[in-house]
Amino acid sequence: MSTFTHSSDTFLQSFWDEALETGDRAHLAVRAVIGVALAAIMLVCGVGNGMFVCALARCKQLRSLTNLLIANLAVSDLLVALVCCPFEMHYYVVRELSWSFGPVMCSAVTYLRSVSLYVSTDALLAIAVDRYLVIVHPLRPKMSLQRAWCVLATTWILSLLVALPSAYFSTQTVFDSFHDSPGHKTYCVQIWTADKATLYKSYFLFLFVVQFLLPVLGMSGCYACICQELWFKRLPGVQTDQVQAQLKARRKTVMLLLGILVTFIICWVPYYCYSLIRDFFPGLLLRVTHSVSVYYLVECIAMSNSIMNTVFFVLAKHKTGRYVRMALLHRCHLKPCPHTSEKARSCSATVLQV
Repeated sequence: MSTFTHSSDTFLQSFWDEALETGDRAHLAVRAVIGVALAAIMLVCGVGNGMFVCALARCKQLRSLTNLLIANLAVSDLLVALVCCPFEMHYYVVRELSWSFGPVMCSAVTYLRSVSLYVSTDALLAIAVDRYLVIVHPLRPKMSLQRAWCVLATTWILSLLVALPSAYFSTQTVFDSFHDSPGHKTYCVQIWTADKATLYKSYFLFLFVVQFLLPVLGMSGCYACICQELWFKRLPGVQTDQVQAQLKARRKTVMLLLGILVTFIICWVPYYCYSLIRDFFPGLLLRVTHSVSVYYLVECIAMSNSIMNTVFFVLAKHKTGRYVRMALLHRCHLKPCPHTSEKARSCSATVLQV
């Protein structure tokens, strides 16, 4: 599914010419890389987030405020694995840029993909704010579960509304060949005609600010304050082995949070850079060989952020695996939390403890 736009025959010609070159080495190499990446996203995000959501549904010990926010992220990343990746795999890797599911599915899949990616970004920001409030301002009243549910509902409603244009302008389109080339191909694309160019650019800039720039600034501010609190603030008392262990755990948490922010930026910067060039400097792309393949590659990199979310939030803590095993064995409500003889380590544990 292509999410780029066109407003001139020149761009369409470039798109068609590259689509005909599906047998050259560069195109095959990109297809192979994208195929492996999409398979990894489906495996890691599908299995990891699916097991976590299952464990959360069965295991009361996991039902904390932080894990509720992480579950929201897990659901959105699960949609990426179950909705985005299979159709992307079939469309680009298997069918070599040929859509075969009809116009309704084209709009539906594009819409669900956009919603899931937007919710994932908003969920990361919500988790960063939650961690900031818990760590930097521990004496302030914590967010109630009712307010947390309101936050989750707001993120989904806003994402559903923001993604509506992607569904409206997505359609199944048959492009005839240029230069008397034989045949035609059927694509799933967003078509914003030349008279709507200003509208599309405004919409893209809105997405860039709301779904990338502001979340990056928000997460950077929250994690910078958390890092200052955990890394530079000295613990009171004599530096015993226990205190040293706490400092080590704090710094491990700092590295984890920095990893979350850095991977988000690394995964999404190529996509937005490509989109900015495509929409505001299209002449530059016409000089680049395999520009369409580059688009699918950077889009795949953006979706691969879901893998890192799964690794950092769901698989990073060893307690998660124990809870998942307990959930699968239907023992969550029958036995206490494993290795929790102390009251301070009882069933209020979260996946991302700091």
